[in-house]
Formats: sequence, structure tokens, C-alpha cells
Amino acid sequence: MKKYIIIILLAITALASCKKKVGDGEYTINLYSTNDIHGRYFDSLYVGNNTKESLLAISEYMKEVREEFGEDNVILLDAGDFLQGDNAAYYFNYVDTQTKHIYARMAEYIGYDATTVGNHDIETGHAVYDRIRKTMKVPFLAANAIRNDNGKPYFQDYVILHKGGLKVAVIGFTNPDIKSWLAPEIWDGMTFENLLTCVQGKVDQVIAKEKPQVVIVSTHSGTGNGDGSSLESQGLELLSSLKNVDILLCSHDHRATTNKNGEMTLINAGSHCRTLGHGTVSVTIQDGKVISKTTTGEIIPIDKTKVDEQMRAKFRADYEAVRAFTVQEVGKLENPLVTRESLIGMCDYMNLIHTVSLSCEPAQLSFAAPLTYNGKVNEGTLVYNDLFTIYPYENQLFVVKMTGLQIKNFLEYSYDHWINTVTSSDDLLLKLRDQSDPRTGQIGWSFIGRSYNFDSMAGAFYTVDVTKPYGERIEISKLADGTPFSLEGEYNVAMTSYRASGGGDTMGEGAGIDTDNIDAIVVKRYPEIREVLYEYFKNHKDESGAIIPVTSAELADPGVVGEWHFVPEDIVGPAIERDFERLFPASR
Repeated sequence: MKKYIIIILLAITALASCKKKVGDGEYTINLYSTNDIHGRYFDSLYVGNNTKESLLAISEYMKEVREEFGEDNVILLDAGDFLQGDNAAYYFNYVDTQTKHIYARMAEYIGYDATTVGNHDIETGHAVYDRIRKTMKVPFLAANAIRNDNGKPYFQDYVILHKGGLKVAVIGFTNPDIKSWLAPEIWDGMTFENLLTCVQGKVDQVIAKEKPQVVIVSTHSGTGNGDGSSLESQGLELLSSLKNVDILLCSHDHRATTNKNGEMTLINAGSHCRTLGHGTVSVTIQDGKVISKTTTGEIIPIDKTKVDEQMRAKFRADYEAVRAFTVQEVGKLENPLVTRESLIGMCDYMNLIHTVSLSCEPAQLSFAAPLTYNGKVNEGTLVYNDLFTIYPYENQLFVVKMTGLQIKNFLEYSYDHWINTVTSSDDLLLKLRDQSDPRTGQIGWSFIGRSYNFDSMAGAFYTVDVTKPYGERIEISKLADGTPFSLEGEYNVAMTSYRASGGGDTMGEGAGIDTDNIDAIVVKRYPEIREVLYEYFKNHKDESGAIIPVTSAELADPGVVGEWHFVPEDIVGPAIERDFERLFPASR
């Protein structure tokens, strides 16, 4: 009997301890955040001697921070997109699937308090993110990823931290627009709620249940423009509408920035470990109650040369395994691949993507856009690392049935985000904006839109008339095999899973296809496009098994890729040359 009484008394004591009021006084918590690191685990480029920003530098910086403020007063969070985008991530996603994922081990080593699910984390597929969810000791949060079977969050929804004498709630949310970019089987079993309709309710629920003194909302959502036009970037809308939130973390658009609304601070730490978000929350407690709070936010540049050498040594074997995989020879090129050339016409780089896509039966046509804005792969031996320059993401290849009219409308929409309607060679042909700053003397131009949405088509012959308005520019004459093209006909078109699922709105707004029901027109699915590329190069061998180079003649074969160009030439030639020089000055 005494034993049970003691247990009851201990339970009561513990409960009383949990409900103990925080002492009066001033409290300050330092919050640090990363987001969109995209696999930047190591600082090496794997080939050559150059280095880059990485988690090794983040770890070293956090050691100094914890030394300065005390570990108990520091929180470290990540707002998502850490499982995709670099060699090490790919290796531990798909090659070495038995070892505990390197990101899970690194996040635990560095001391992350929580992470948030990003759309690129979901894109890795169930096998990868479920493995992370089950094995990583750091909480993996997404309160708006709701299970279809029981209506509960698929991932952990929030975590309570005890930092600096305060109770801190961290609530995580993933991007609600995932279904627009990713094939349904990748996120099978869940749906994603709109942040504007679910975040405040979840915040209120957590506050009512946990009674925290500090509330942090971590979202894998872009900062956005605050006008309600973008489902994928709702940060400023949340900043202007949320109540009882102290720090709002945004991400996704790689925009390193801070903002404030009253005492709530928004922080977007940028991307690729180049910068670190830093926020403070200062709390005044009187008579056991919070009577005031103030917050601040800033963006801190990261010095890539200051790295955690102990961490480097700890993960050395992992690095060597990734490097060995990365530098393996996979093929040869007769000529270099220059990705920026695809912005002004046909080129070896884009023809390679198209040629590989068209080799996947039953594809007759191919849509593809440059995913690397300004990369180059030199002629000669090709190693696996080069495939990340050619194709940096783990998109799958889909073959989709479309009508001729849908194809034309798709291309009209794509080129309208790429070019202007012009009347002379003096007009701005490419849709550029002047980012020159007269105060600093800096000169620079950039596309208004994202080049990864500038799809061209292969497998047919067509022209793009730059003097015509949207809807009248594209004229498709025939397929590459000489068959006449018909607006009433049906064709099998190869494209990325991102595009087929609605990414960039080219299929939906452009072609008028219901991407929520894309399965109805998907004819065939292939693995990740980088793997299809890998197999393409591996198959380039002679009878003795020696690797033979892929040639420009092969990539430009009109019987495969067809041909397209801008017209009329007397306007296009001078205008394209001038605009391209603006984008890529010879001195750059």
C-alpha cells in the first residue's frame, strides 16, 4: 500500500511541477533557422577543390552561438526542403537505403530542435520521407498534411520546447500546393490544407492545450506578395492575419528576408546554407503572467570557410562513399552542354533532355525546360556529378496523352512567359527586368518569370512568331517523322511529373487540362529523369563495351527532335543577341 501511495505522491509532485508558474522577470530566447538547404550537407563540390556553404558551416556557427548565449537559450529550426538537390541527399535517398539517413544523423549532431516538411522532401517519395519520419530523433513537422484514413496529421504537428525558462510551442506546416507539382502516388494517403484556413485554428488549439509563453510557426511557404494570389507563397498573408504568434518562419522561394507586423516577426533564411535566420523573443513575466513581448529578426551571412572540423571527421566515411559514387564515369560528350543557350533556341543541352525523353516509349513529343539556369558540362568524360548539372531534381518522367490543340495552347502559354510581342529589333524580345542599381553602379538583368517553366517542344517542326500576340505565335507543321500535325489529333507527350501535375500552371491554365485528375491521361510513368539520363549514357557503348561519345549530330537529329525557331529572323537575330548579352555580359 505504501508503494502505491509513494507513486501517487510522486505523480502529484510531477504534475505540480509542470504547472509551476514561471518566475517574474525578463527572458530572451535566440531562435536560429535554416531552410531550403537542398542537400548541402558537405562543403565539397566532389570534383575539383572548390567549396560551398554547407551544414558543416552552420554547425560551427551554432557552436559559437551556444557558447555565447548558453545552449538553454537557443533554438535551431529548419523550415524544409533538405532531402533533395545535392549528391549526398540523392545517395542516401536511393543508393544507400540501409544506413540511417545522413541528414537525420547530421540534424541530430548539430542539435536541431525541429524540422518542417518541404515539398522537395515529399518529392523524394514515401520510402524516403517515411524513413526520416520514423528514424530521425528531431521532430519532423507538418500539421496540415492530413491522413485520408483518420483525419489526423500524417507527420508530427507540433513540439513543445523548454528554453530559457520558458515554454515554447513550435508548430510546423508544409506547402499546401504540393498536389500541383507532384504525382499523387508520391503523397498517397494524405491531403494538404490551405495555410490561411488552418494555421490560426491549430495555433489556438495548441495554446489552449499547452499554455506556452512563446509560439513559433514554421512554414514551408514562400514569403509571397501578400495579395492572396499564390497558394504556394502565403507568408505575408499569415503575417498580417495571425494572432498570438511571435515568430513566423517562411521558406520555399529562397528569399532571404525579414518583416514585422506589430510584435510578430517573419523570417525567411534564404537557401543552400548561404545565410542563417536569427530572431529574438524577449518576454516580460509579472505575477506569473506574460505582460509584454518583443521580437526581432535578421539575416546572417555564413562564412563557408569556417566549418566544424569535428563534424567533418565524424561524417568522413559518408562523404567518401558519396564522392566515390559521384565521380564514377557514366559516359562521354563530343561537345559541351551549355544550359543558358536553351533560353534563346535549340541547343545540345536541351536537345539531350528531349532526346532522352523521346526514347521513352510511347512518347511522340517532348516538353522540357532548362532546370539549370547557367551551368556547363565540358566535353569529354562525363561523371555522375555532371548529371546533377544537367538535371538537378528528382522529377519523374510521365508520358501524357494530349490533343493537338492542348499542345499548341501549352506552348502558347509557355512562350508567353518567356518572350514579348515585338515590332522591331529595337524592342525587348525576352521578358526581362532591369535590376540595375544607380546608387551602387551595379548593372544586371533577369527574367521576370522562372526559366524552369520555359518549356520548348521536341519531336515536331514549329515556329514561334515574335510579332504575333499570345495565342497566335505557335505554328506546328509536322512531327519529326514527317507526319502532318493536327489540332484534332491525339499525341503521347513526355514531360516531368512536376509539369504533368500542374507545376507552372502550363498544363492547367495553358492547355486547359484538369491536373487534379491527371491519372486519366497518363499513359506511362518512368523513374526519375536523372536515372533515365544515366541509362541513356550507359547504353552508349560499342561492340567491345567501350564508351562512345554522345555527339551534337545525334542530339540535333531532325528525325528525332524535329526543329523550332523564332521568326522573323530580321527582328529576332539582333534582338536575341542584345538581350542575351544583357543576361550574360561577356565580362561576367
